[in-house]
Amino acid sequence: MIDTPQSESENSENSEQAGIVEPPPRAEAKSRRSAALKNSGATNLVRQAALVPVLGVVLIVGAIASPFFFTFNNIAGVGQQISALAVTVVGESLILLIGGMDLSLESTYGLAPMFAAWMILPMVDDGNGLRLNPFVGILLLLLVGAVIGMINGLLIVKARLNGFIVTLGMTIIIAGMQNGIVKAQTLFNLPPAFVWLGAAYWGSIPVSVIAAAIVFVIVGLFLRYHRIGRSIYAIGGNADAARAAGIPVDRVKIGVYVAGSMLAALGGLMEAGRVSAVTGSQGYGEGIIFSVFAAAVIGGVSLKGGRGNMVGAASGVILLGLVQNILDLANVSNYWIEAIDGAVILFALILARVIGGKETAE
Repeated sequence: MIDTPQSESENSENSEQAGIVEPPPRAEAKSRRSAALKNSGATNLVRQAALVPVLGVVLIVGAIASPFFFTFNNIAGVGQQISALAVTVVGESLILLIGGMDLSLESTYGLAPMFAAWMILPMVDDGNGLRLNPFVGILLLLLVGAVIGMINGLLIVKARLNGFIVTLGMTIIIAGMQNGIVKAQTLFNLPPAFVWLGAAYWGSIPVSVIAAAIVFVIVGLFLRYHRIGRSIYAIGGNADAARAAGIPVDRVKIGVYVAGSMLAALGGLMEAGRVSAVTGSQGYGEGIIFSVFAAAVIGGVSLKGGRGNMVGAASGVILLGLVQNILDLANVSNYWIEAIDGAVILFALILARVIGGKETAE
């Protein structure tokens, strides 16, 4: 007996009789995409929450170290102390997301408020005598940040110079200018409008904490929902593919360097307001760039670009601030603080990687 091929209708009938229903190709593909999106969303949620266990441990240690730790005044004080750093971390995180880095943010953090204060104060207070309006001085501060970011962006993106070397050189140049314009003097007697952002309170909450939270929320929403925000991730993931997709890669990169430097300048203004002075050591002399990178990286922002979010970056900043506060409350010797800070950073990085996966801490 010779077997004859069965028609499609016969095959379908046989499949139905056997209880087998073959999904249409489009439905099957849609189902796969939906499952992939769910898995991706779950993975991102895990990575965003990777520091939560570490923060939990830190809170427990803080409660044991001092009964003062969980008081409102102490928590508000921690928030005020880390707000300036937090805004700068947002700027560095944006630059890391495009696959770059900017070491000069710490010097911009010092030079921008120093130059603005120098233009505002009278000569008797070591200013240059122009006595600009404080609000004009703040605009000038942001302009200084924008100019520095533009120079960095053009040298790195257009001239194709090594980003590490360019920003390292700019760090030293800017730090020298910061001390040079005031002959290493500290500028005091700053006008109330200039220090308001870092020193004022809204009820019992520092204004700087509210400002930092607003910056995180705005940048986070921008990255998630705006076309340019999504382009930043695409560029950090694969710049060539992003360019092939029609994204103006060079323009976006330069814009990110400008935005990062302006945020560092804003952070410097907040710090100047908090201490009611601009010192020659603000920024570069304090070595804040190490804390900036540490907060971003342990918060899940990848040094390779294309991965990270503002929730993780904020978690990294909070972790560092709480650790420093616990060390202060426990009266730990200054000789050991740096070693302990480093150990905590490594521990947080390892734990975040274990919880969030290997890509979390790269």
